Amino acid sequence: MAASPSIRVLDPSRCHLGEGPSYDPATDTAWWVDILENRLFELPLSEGAGPAKMHALPFMASDVAAIDADRQLLSAEDGLYIRTIRDGQLSLFCPLEAEDAGTRSNDGRVHPSGALWISTMGRDAETGRGAIYHVAGTRVTRLFSGLSIPNGIAFSPDGATGYFVDTDEGILRRVALDPATGLPASAPETHYDHSDGQGGIDGAAVDAEGLIWTARFGGACLDAYSPAGERVRTVSVPARQPTCPTFAGRDLDRLLLTTAYEGMDEAARAEDPEHGRTLLVDIGVRGLLEPAFRLGA
Repeated sequence: MAASPSIRVLDPSRCHLGEGPSYDPATDTAWWVDILENRLFELPLSEGAGPAKMHALPFMASDVAAIDADRQLLSAEDGLYIRTIRDGQLSLFCPLEAEDAGTRSNDGRVHPSGALWISTMGRDAETGRGAIYHVAGTRVTRLFSGLSIPNGIAFSPDGATGYFVDTDEGILRRVALDPATGLPASAPETHYDHSDGQGGIDGAAVDAEGLIWTARFGGACLDAYSPAGERVRTVSVPARQPTCPTFAGRDLDRLLLTTAYEGMDEAARAEDPEHGRTLLVDIGVRGLLEPAFRLGA
């Protein structure tokens, strides 16, 4: 079922590969990154449309997660870093595939237990170079390997189900979890097969009712899947390559959506006026706030 909700450009800056959005309700601030340009963006939603404040980073970062009022966790090409919000100071928290210069971090979400699921992939999206890890404190456990572009990491409201996708394969998977730890309790199963569809499933966020909202890269839309594995809603967006949503706003009733112009030539960008811009989509449902990452296991 198609729908046309209220959508506006939150920030006019264009991201080469916008990703990893996060929302801080205490300050009503949106955060996101541009992976390929080593940039972190900050924008209080109360200020309306951007431009956002841009922070240059010394590495490629792919995901922003809260720790507490003063610090956030950045997933980067060689590990996880603690960033002090006040002055931008960075310190390595734990390495992640630091020995492999051919990979970088990609999609990530914090589980309700406070553990992080974070994926890696080849810098040139080489087949089978990617993996998904569970990080509890500094304890890193590889969960799934042999993936190409791992994405769509999200969790059911009760933390008992995890979701992920290999965008290259196109199959959204679900896996039963221990809700106390976020560790798998069984093997993954197919949740929805999108392998023959237009565009690829990218980042995901789960709403308060358990619907899984995914960005469809190359499809200019968001899709919502039920916990039973049915696609129940599709929302068109004004950018061809949406990458990752997260719920934002005082009522958590809007989706902050990053986009990208990666791989688009000049003609493709001209045909896609909002390419790379960050959007705010009023989808009319209430979402969930991503939990804070727990520094201790």
